[in-house]
Amino acid sequence: MKTLNLSSDASKWEWRQSPVKALSSPEQIVGEKALQSGWTTCVQMPSMIQVELLAVGKIPDPYKKCNDELVQWVGEEDWLYRTSFKLEQAPQKNDKVDLVFEGLDTFATVFLNGKKILESDNMFTPERVTVSEQVKQGENHLVFVFTSAVIKGRMIEQKHLGKGKHMPLWNGDAARLFVRKAGYGWGWDWGPTLMTAGPWKEVRVEIFADRILDLHPVALVSEKLDATLSLEVQLTNKQLTTNLTVLDPAGKVFRKVSTGGNSNEKAEWSFKADEIELWWSVGLGAQPLYTAQCDLVSEDGKVLQTVSKRFGFRRLRLIQEPLKDHEGTSFYFEVNNVAQFCGGSNWIPIDNFITNGTEERYRSWLQLLSESNQNMIRVWAGGIYEHDCFYDTCDEMGILVWQDFMFGCGAYPAFPEFVESVRREAEAAVLRIRSHPCMSIYAGNNEDYQVAESCKLEYDPEDHTSDWTKTNFPAREIYEHTLPKVVNALTDVFYHPGSPWGGKDTTDKTVGDIHQWNVWHGSQQRYQDWDLLSGRFVSEFGMQGLPDIRTMDDFIDGDESERHVQSRTVASHNKADGYERRLELYLVENIRHSFKIEDYVFATQFIQAETLSTAYRLFRREFKGPGRAYCSGALVWQLNDVYPCTSWSIVDYYERPKPAYYAIKQSMAPIACGMKRYNKREYPEDFKTSVFVDSEWVEIWAVNGLVKELPVTLVVEAFELLSGEKMLEESTDFNLAANQSSELIKKDVPKYNKNPAAAVVVTAKIVDPKTKEVLSRFLVYPEPYKFLVLPDEKAVNLDVKVDVAKGEITVQAERPVKGWTLWFSDDVKLSDNALDLIPGEKRVVKVSGLKETTKISWRYLGDKYVP
Repeated sequence: MKTLNLSSDASKWEWRQSPVKALSSPEQIVGEKALQSGWTTCVQMPSMIQVELLAVGKIPDPYKKCNDELVQWVGEEDWLYRTSFKLEQAPQKNDKVDLVFEGLDTFATVFLNGKKILESDNMFTPERVTVSEQVKQGENHLVFVFTSAVIKGRMIEQKHLGKGKHMPLWNGDAARLFVRKAGYGWGWDWGPTLMTAGPWKEVRVEIFADRILDLHPVALVSEKLDATLSLEVQLTNKQLTTNLTVLDPAGKVFRKVSTGGNSNEKAEWSFKADEIELWWSVGLGAQPLYTAQCDLVSEDGKVLQTVSKRFGFRRLRLIQEPLKDHEGTSFYFEVNNVAQFCGGSNWIPIDNFITNGTEERYRSWLQLLSESNQNMIRVWAGGIYEHDCFYDTCDEMGILVWQDFMFGCGAYPAFPEFVESVRREAEAAVLRIRSHPCMSIYAGNNEDYQVAESCKLEYDPEDHTSDWTKTNFPAREIYEHTLPKVVNALTDVFYHPGSPWGGKDTTDKTVGDIHQWNVWHGSQQRYQDWDLLSGRFVSEFGMQGLPDIRTMDDFIDGDESERHVQSRTVASHNKADGYERRLELYLVENIRHSFKIEDYVFATQFIQAETLSTAYRLFRREFKGPGRAYCSGALVWQLNDVYPCTSWSIVDYYERPKPAYYAIKQSMAPIACGMKRYNKREYPEDFKTSVFVDSEWVEIWAVNGLVKELPVTLVVEAFELLSGEKMLEESTDFNLAANQSSELIKKDVPKYNKNPAAAVVVTAKIVDPKTKEVLSRFLVYPEPYKFLVLPDEKAVNLDVKVDVAKGEITVQAERPVKGWTLWFSDDVKLSDNALDLIPGEKRVVKVSGLKETTKISWRYLGDKYVP
């Protein structure tokens, strides 16, 4: 096979705006004489049109100021791309010439040498067109017409529903439900409306006589951890020979066989447990990857094509079984017979303009996830089926992938042409990613069943026989028939109809997964009560926090009049409805703060970190071992941003972690201590409220994420907040059971003799009894923090030392300190941040990228900047 990658050189591509009005026929557009001029050379390939327009100054940067509002016209126009490729000789008699389009965004008509060869209307589905009769020796010319998805989508919607009628949805334009295009581009509550167009994935020419259609290594591992491996190969010509090779993780030949042609051999093998290396998710073991390679051999012995795919041997199951002492069923993932608490993040597209997402950026983002002790990532339904490098990296890092199909927050249609387009889309996606050992679950949609419940659509979860396409929630046909048929036919990975899904409805905490938005949205519960809101698997929850102050300054773009938290620019970069009320509710309930922009950044980030730290620790507490996996997963909304903004992300657009990122890292550590503070007022005399007794206590637990029992020492201390005086120090030895949480002690909070009303901070440390290394630490204050009189800076007496040569910052304090957070003028990488300091204890933060010229500052709760 000969391959010409037409996307490898952007300089050979050109683009321009259509010379006629939007939605003119593509044939009319390519016939316009005006097309002879007005073309501009591309700067990027694959490409999205806004990237090209920005590069030549045709639009302002939509990531700065309120500029996204000024570029809406781009999505309402038609756009053209063109390129040429040269064939040195005409195709041979038996050769086929195919044009392969991995992704066209979205309504695209393609012309080759003036003849229409393709009409495409699905951004997610690759297309292959045989053009043997259309190509010629010498130059061949390709022209792409991309029709406005905004206008086209509204026309399709009106055709099916009538003028002014819409299907219910949350976020974006209702027309998006009728268009197979990434939903986030229509606008979401964390990103702008930027309707893209262009050849967003690779375009190539393939010339061949015969080719490999598919190579699928099927590695099945039994409960005994024995394994079978079969290499399933599809060819255009079954009579040809294939040489099949399996390479072990070191790259050495593991198995080899020839099949087809004159051979009766099959590419099937069985292995005992000690003959293979198992692939594990991160935290449980290593990630050895095998390689399956297929050489297609001609009758005269020449290798026509080689295809390879990596795979791993692993037994990965979702376990839903009855629980001890609780209603409902479990929902936990088991890797090679070992249950794992899945702590991770939701993933949205890497950029509003996906073509800006390089392999280096993908790896950097997933490295951030892995380094924060997270082990699962959910590819959310309003984005894309991610690039190969995403899944490759997850394989290498041991990150489990929860994969949504691309349906989010709406009541989608299910007319025959739409369902057929979805079927082709789903088949292409599953075929491409099914060999990856990281694949853990497919989910049919995001919150579409919740939309049906909220809007009281014709949805009866007990009805499994009606024709759902005749209801006003027709997409059940897709989620419960079309998609599971595809998944079950092509892979053994579990299919889940939606997220959330399970139980009597989508809020049932006892079965399946839930999206717990009663912190922030919904009933706006206290974040301290996450344990009351837990479910079997919490696949969405979150809290907003402003980005790094440098990111704020980036999108404010030097306009000092807009550099305040109530400016139009700052508001424009938070797309969540009612965010002011919600943010301020959680701030004012818990802390005192000012509205100076730097103070507000710290205040919102502090509350976000507190919220997520509390959530992860309380959810992990419920992972109590066999039969008691009451909560088995927590995926925060969200890891990343598509552009610089305020959102629920734990790392901002420029890969600058917020304090919440480190709070999760601490909470998801292999050994993690947890503690919750309780209080109660009792009235000993009937009919009187003037006489009462207050009691206050803490409950302390620890999570052992290792697969072996661990002896530890629990050290509990208590300090009077203002003086820093130590009031209590007790040590107790425990054996932490493997791979679960263990309740340790319940203890009264001591009273300070000199002032019984004084605030007392309780600290807990999990210590290695042999090395005396502190494996985890946690402390709790009386809450809400806003009522506390905090020690002044002189009393705190922070001792901070910076060693640029060693890349270290050490800190020590004489009073308890809450949320000590480092800020830098340069982008650096930290081992930790957002620390709670115990009096007299030295903490060390490793800093990569620190320079002599780097300016360093820090904030903490109660510092001089906070009222």
